[in-house]
Amino acid sequence: MKGNWCRAFFVDLSKGTSEVHKLPEEWYRDYVGGEGVAARLFLDLACDGPDPLSPENPIIFAAGPLSGTAAPCSGRCVAFFRSPATGTMGAANAGGHFGPALKRTGFDLLVVTGAAEVPKILVVDDGEAKIIDAQDLWGKGISDTEDSLKKRLGGEGWQIASIGPSGENLVRFAAIMTDKHRAFGRGGPGAAMGSKKLKAVAVRGTKTLPIADPNGLKEAAKAAREELFSESFVKDELHPFGTPSFYDAIEGLGILPTRNWQRDEFPESRELLGHKAYHDTLDVKPYACYGCPIACGRHTRIKKGPFEGLEGGGPEYESVAAFGSKCEIIDLEAIAAANHWANDLGLDVISTGQVIATAMEWFEKGILKEEDWGAKVTFGDVKGMLDLVPKIARREGLGDLLADGVMRAAQKLGPEAEQAAMHVKGLEMAADGVRASKGEAVVHAVSPRGADHLRPYASAIDAFGYREPELGIEGEIHFAEDGNKEWIKPFQELSMATNMLGVCLFASITLAIKASTWAKLLSCALGRTVTKDELLERAEAVINLERMINARFGFTRKDDTLPKRFTEELGRDGRGAGEKVNLDVALDSYYASMGWDKETGLPTKETLCRLGLDWIEIEEGPC
Repeated sequence: MKGNWCRAFFVDLSKGTSEVHKLPEEWYRDYVGGEGVAARLFLDLACDGPDPLSPENPIIFAAGPLSGTAAPCSGRCVAFFRSPATGTMGAANAGGHFGPALKRTGFDLLVVTGAAEVPKILVVDDGEAKIIDAQDLWGKGISDTEDSLKKRLGGEGWQIASIGPSGENLVRFAAIMTDKHRAFGRGGPGAAMGSKKLKAVAVRGTKTLPIADPNGLKEAAKAAREELFSESFVKDELHPFGTPSFYDAIEGLGILPTRNWQRDEFPESRELLGHKAYHDTLDVKPYACYGCPIACGRHTRIKKGPFEGLEGGGPEYESVAAFGSKCEIIDLEAIAAANHWANDLGLDVISTGQVIATAMEWFEKGILKEEDWGAKVTFGDVKGMLDLVPKIARREGLGDLLADGVMRAAQKLGPEAEQAAMHVKGLEMAADGVRASKGEAVVHAVSPRGADHLRPYASAIDAFGYREPELGIEGEIHFAEDGNKEWIKPFQELSMATNMLGVCLFASITLAIKASTWAKLLSCALGRTVTKDELLERAEAVINLERMINARFGFTRKDDTLPKRFTEELGRDGRGAGEKVNLDVALDSYYASMGWDKETGLPTKETLCRLGLDWIEIEEGPC
């Protein structure tokens, strides 16, 4: 089948064996590839709901049909697993060059099961696997691990996905890192990998990608790049300034989480943390993932002060907000240092900044006490914030409490701690406001992997005012309206489609590359016509498939919640001043558009049958 190899490489670390599995071609027809096929396979492998830190929890690395092709922004790869942070399905998506390298091994998916007795490295070289010792690398940071492993393996073309001390210590929000600073970040895949004693995966491949119409794909890719750079935010902000440009836009709109979400704007930070200050304060070089003309990443070096010479990838927008506005810190050099340390320790920077901000509020309210922990961290406390980053990764002192995430920490501290615990389903919230974007409130609540700002980035529609006639997203959409959330559905489908194709969401986050253009690119890869409507319907099927995976794990409407700060407290400032979220109204509207039962929050039998998911067992019986 063109576009995909239809093959998965299975490696059992317990047995030290590997084997090739041919996957059904109809899976690729029904779920396209990437996250879609990974979700379908995961349901078979993990239907009994394995403990996230057990050998039975598979980790599936999946490339899509456009991964590594001439399509713009085609460097993405997904890691699929059961999340140690939430107990839901986990899907962490990383850029860089790992996905294209995996695709060139002759496989779409790499499936890791079992657990080694001592630290190991999995090496996949053009379809041949070996498991080698990693005891000398255990305890090392990401940078040293990548450098040492590439030197040991020799030759060119190796791409590494590895964990740092945080994954080894089973921090529940540990990341898997690639290219030293690109992250399979959300949901704790690094902890899942650490529980398997798997320090790193190294892949290298030289096989020609199975593209049906390479010339047609190149022409379609040219048109896609033209669409990309005809969009003003991509051209004038994201390309020249990278993701730090989001800071200016989000703060300017008054939807920037500040002081652990007690505030929604941080005007005193505008001249100190915005993209101009970022590029003036740090030595900055653009970084591009595979095939990306945007190059939104940033490699930075701290020029002066106590951290002079420290360098690495980022900080991206989420890091600036996580260690900056959420903690009320305006020292950009300290924020960059925290980011570089977190990356090298293998921490998800989003969750790390959020657990520290939550701890600051707990100390402020006396829920945490300095005499109990031998230290105290408060809002604006640069030293306290920096001290906590390595302590979390190594589970030292207060860091051990926070390493399990704010949900579990709050459960240990008691009911009075819950108000400041900013998470959904156990996953810490990213830095994207919800009071002045009720669409984003819905997205956070219903995301299958916990608090999620990118499935889709709904603020683009109801806060920033983007519209897309091709998706039927037109007319008046008010940021503060709790109901009328049917427009989320097609935008969500577009976002899921990018994860299935193996391309970057940032190409469509502001609706730059159209769904019809992605469909044209996929058509060239497959050698058959795929319409926009077919692509979006297949994305809808995967969204529903993931909903049913979580249903197997016991998740229903009762779990589609938000922190009480948003449903009970009125916004103090910013565009959402005086606002709170009526989540029941918002969910009823969204569920109706999705064809989900309003009582359970699960797809109805009619919805599953319409999408070809009638093979999934449901109480109502077959179609």
